[in-house]
Amino acid sequence: MNIFNLITLLGGLAMFLYGMRIMGDGLKESSSETLKTALENLTNTSFKAFLLGLVMTAVIQSSTATIVITSGLVGAGIISLRQSLGIVIGANVGTTVTGQIIRLLDLDSSGASFLQFFRPSTLAPLALIVGIVIIMGWKSKGSSKVGQIIIGFGILFSGLLNMTGAVNVLTESGIIERLFSNLGRNPLLGYLIGAGVAFVLQSSSATIGILQAFSMSGQLTFGAIYAVLVGIYLGDCVTTAIVCNIGARPDAKRVGVVNILFNLSETVLILVIVNVIHGLGLLDSLWNSVIHSGGIANTNTVFNLSCAILLLPALPIYERLSHKLVKDESVQEGKTDELLDALSPVFFSTPALAFGRCYDALLAMYGLARANLSRAFQMIGSYDEKIGAQIEQDESHVDQMADRISNYLIQISAHITASQHVEIMNHYYSAVSEFERLSDHAMNIAEISASLHDHDTSFSKAALSEIQVLKVLLDNILEHSNQAFAKRDVDAARHIEPLEEVVDDMVGVLKNHHVDRLLAGDCSIFAGTEFLNLLTEVERISDVCSNIGVATIARIQPELKHQVHDYVSQLHSGRDEEFNREYHKAHDLYFGLLES
Repeated sequence: MNIFNLITLLGGLAMFLYGMRIMGDGLKESSSETLKTALENLTNTSFKAFLLGLVMTAVIQSSTATIVITSGLVGAGIISLRQSLGIVIGANVGTTVTGQIIRLLDLDSSGASFLQFFRPSTLAPLALIVGIVIIMGWKSKGSSKVGQIIIGFGILFSGLLNMTGAVNVLTESGIIERLFSNLGRNPLLGYLIGAGVAFVLQSSSATIGILQAFSMSGQLTFGAIYAVLVGIYLGDCVTTAIVCNIGARPDAKRVGVVNILFNLSETVLILVIVNVIHGLGLLDSLWNSVIHSGGIANTNTVFNLSCAILLLPALPIYERLSHKLVKDESVQEGKTDELLDALSPVFFSTPALAFGRCYDALLAMYGLARANLSRAFQMIGSYDEKIGAQIEQDESHVDQMADRISNYLIQISAHITASQHVEIMNHYYSAVSEFERLSDHAMNIAEISASLHDHDTSFSKAALSEIQVLKVLLDNILEHSNQAFAKRDVDAARHIEPLEEVVDDMVGVLKNHHVDRLLAGDCSIFAGTEFLNLLTEVERISDVCSNIGVATIARIQPELKHQVHDYVSQLHSGRDEEFNREYHKAHDLYFGLLES
């Protein structure tokens, strides 16, 4: 063993990593739109999500890319956190395909003649020849990407051949035998080495490929490498979590956290089960037996696939833990300028990221509008000039946000062609208008309070009590509206329409009560007029919430897009049993409060 052998080993490693990078980049570029489309059309079945994550990672040769793209789609509100969990587990299994390809190192040169074409010593130059011919000889669309993928494949196997050649020299020196015998006696050291190398290389596939190259020495045993494999899983997922965490909203960060939780569970499960079985003497024949490239690939696949099957039912637990570890961000008015600055043209080439920035800004816009409504109702009983000024300032800010988001959506429209992106753009564009209207109604209610204050009058105690019940009902509708938009929650959206109908009923009853108070002389004409104006604002706020709920349902059920009026009419006509139950339950609750 000398410096030249070490240079050969490191040069082979460099070629291997570069080949994997070239091949992976080509695969990602040629299939990224297909991947995004598949993820965006994902069903809500965890098993189907698992299969999708597995297949897509096998295609693009990168679990990190699959999970990061999934995180971006969750951040954009295109898929939910729950839908993404199966993809995360599937991606961890899909990444084992690379190891199965590299196992071609095990092919025996004395075998059938056709098998010689699949040996790395033949595949490497053959792939390089085919790749360069495609790049230089074909000028058709996409030919350069295909050539890039094939050349990357050739460089990858050329690097493997260089590494295995250098490893043979290391074997003769006894270094590999001493190194891996120590790992066999100290699984914790093997675990830490696997995690560290995978973290530095930012690729579990590359790390396992290096381990497969070392296996050609004939010195590796199952007992020496199983802990290294398990450590690789953790080292790779930490890198993914860091990428998912950069500038992301809470649910997008939770995707990376779930990946870490799954891999931690996987490492604990494997270490415990393997050591228990070994302690029972059931692995004695395997423990010290030599393991080659194919054995490493199979062990890696079995570990990942078995843990995926065992842990797939635990997805709800991972989701709950991720919510505890990553807290929801409260809407802070000071952050709205930062959110508007994030509406950058650099995201136009990746619509999912552009829509993610719009989504964040829309949530902040809704938060400001809802806070203004709360302040406006607070002033009905006791006017406060400072609160009034704050409402006016935030109303101006909401208008500014509406203009910026609307303009940004118009600019995005020139860069999208996929139908699902058009649906998202239309949904967000209508949301801008609805959220702005909420803030306008808050301003109108604040002006009613100011008008009462200027005329030195107020509502009667009975009227204030009725307004309080109405506010409780309205808060419930606003919360369901927030859940419907923020989480694409269809259940929350379906709760809105029955409550909106109760608002209409209650406004009608309160108008009659108002007439009775006028006739009894308990209310002045001016205060009575403003009371009616307030009821009108409440009705319009509930109508806005109805629009938000129906838009959410229509996005999940596109067939309703052109039948919204018929859908709402059917609900209010009493032909929907679920609506009827919700309506009667809410009617009894809030009218009970009104009577008491």
